[in-house]
Amino acid sequence: MDATNTPSAQVPDRLRPAHSKAEVLVEALPWIREFAGKTVVVKYGGNAMVSEELKAAFAQDMIFLRHVGIRPVVVHGGGPQINRMLRKLGIESEFRGGLRVTTPETMSVVRMVLTGQVQREIVSLMNEHAPYATGLSGEDASMLVGRKRKAKVGGELVDVGQVGDIEGVNPEWIEAILNAGRVPVISTVAQDIDSPTEVLNINADTAAAAIAVALGAEKLVMLTDVEGLYGSYPDPATLISRIDAEDLRTMLPTLDSGMAPKMEAALRAIDAGVPQVHVVDGRLAHSMLLEIFTDAGIGTLVTKGTGHE
Repeated sequence: MDATNTPSAQVPDRLRPAHSKAEVLVEALPWIREFAGKTVVVKYGGNAMVSEELKAAFAQDMIFLRHVGIRPVVVHGGGPQINRMLRKLGIESEFRGGLRVTTPETMSVVRMVLTGQVQREIVSLMNEHAPYATGLSGEDASMLVGRKRKAKVGGELVDVGQVGDIEGVNPEWIEAILNAGRVPVISTVAQDIDSPTEVLNINADTAAAAIAVALGAEKLVMLTDVEGLYGSYPDPATLISRIDAEDLRTMLPTLDSGMAPKMEAALRAIDAGVPQVHVVDGRLAHSMLLEIFTDAGIGTLVTKGTGHE
């Protein structure tokens, strides 16, 4: 009999779990080959940062990416952790136009929590598997430079303290760490361009997009607390699996306050040359691997191309 026409052997029941894993690995191979050597920036936040199970899964995912030859960069926020510490210290939180009013006292807490607590935990979890993770603050070597922004309340701009937008990214140190085979873990605190001795709190979605652009990343992956972008939020039946930049630009004014900053950041990244942005449900363990390495994928993929589905 011709070997090419020989039917596949039936998989014994005892081997089915292992055989299924082998099929997944084979399915991932073309994607691993495509992205090997490429930089992928991952914005880490939401429920993925507060669930012990999801934190451990995220750390595994980052080390997996590194081991298959991808260059991951982690950019993180830490809103829930900051809120907890402010409450513990008896510091009242005030919001104007959706932005936290950040006094010098509040900024000290933000800085301490992001760089001294959240980042250290991420680094430790990743280094349990392999000694690759290296923590960086955006203020280190002026890696992130920002300018104070104001909030819009009732049609007027009002001061919100040490809150900023990204003015520039110096990728030199990030590249050096990547080239050394490490995984940078970056907290989103920036040097104030107008007052270099001060630091600013930067939205993590915005910072991740700017870093992805500066590094010439192949992908930006943004973890969120929903399945992806909905055509009609919160109806899960309207999940959009793929959308181009122009369609997203049209949708932007209709988006809720939680998704709008992510989609604005996604658009900025696409417009500046990042080929793909993935918006992925961080509540599902290993969701990022499913999106990047399987044919079906999950979440929403934003591209420069045309059309959505």
